[in-house]
Amino acid sequence: MAGKVIAVDLGGTNLRVSLVENNKVVKYIKNRTPKTQKELENLLFKGVEELMEKDVKGIGVASAGPLEKGIIKNPPNLPLRNYNIKAALEKRFKKRVEVCNDAHSVAFAELKLGVKKKNFIVLTIGTGVGGGIIIDGKLYEGRGYGGEMGHIILDDGKSFEKLVGWKYTKELSKKAFGKELIVSDLIKLNNPKSKAILNQITKYLGQGIGSLINVFDPEVVVLAGGVKETGQVYLNMIKKEAEKYVILPRKTPIQWSKLDHPGVLGASLLIN
Repeated sequence: MAGKVIAVDLGGTNLRVSLVENNKVVKYIKNRTPKTQKELENLLFKGVEELMEKDVKGIGVASAGPLEKGIIKNPPNLPLRNYNIKAALEKRFKKRVEVCNDAHSVAFAELKLGVKKKNFIVLTIGTGVGGGIIIDGKLYEGRGYGGEMGHIILDDGKSFEKLVGWKYTKELSKKAFGKELIVSDLIKLNNPKSKAILNQITKYLGQGIGSLINVFDPEVVVLAGGVKETGQVYLNMIKKEAEKYVILPRKTPIQWSKLDHPGVLGASLLIN
């Protein structure tokens, strides 16, 4: 039975802490992810304390990976190394704590509350790139690390994450414009330089997504993360590029997640 859960979504750009009741976000705190482990831990504890209520069943955590048994190992986008977030939260709050990969969390939310398909892929695109694969209604994890789509190699030894994540977008825009910009900024500029950057990034997004469609033949590909804020123009560019690389004889829908907070919702489902 669903009840009250504290849900944490720990990403490279933002730290989100929510109170979720009956699969609905009722309270929500969002902060920029700190640059040091101590600052991050303090902000995390503060957020959980602020939302904690007596009848909260537990704390679900979705974090950038890699993860193993509640330990955040060595994520490239977080200031944490071998940090046992499960043990730290259990000790502090005396509640049940469950931890999973952030992209897996989004996939789980889509499975239970979103697209509700039996076979689909989730790509989370923001600071980095993550993925979740649902096969026959179950999350595919392999031996525990399955779905690390951001580390697929696409071009000259460069990973999917390196070529489409926001870090790279900012690098390209700084070279072109002298300042760091994100995709939504580039869309608004709508000039030859910004279009060239967008075309380069969507080319690699198309290659990656097209390849995943060819391998898994999913019912739908769901895109989530910070990229969702870029809107329909960018989604159409991604679709157009992906179609160039798909060999299957039918179109696979590619869409934004329709859930407002899929990361925290997925984290809450770890408890419920």
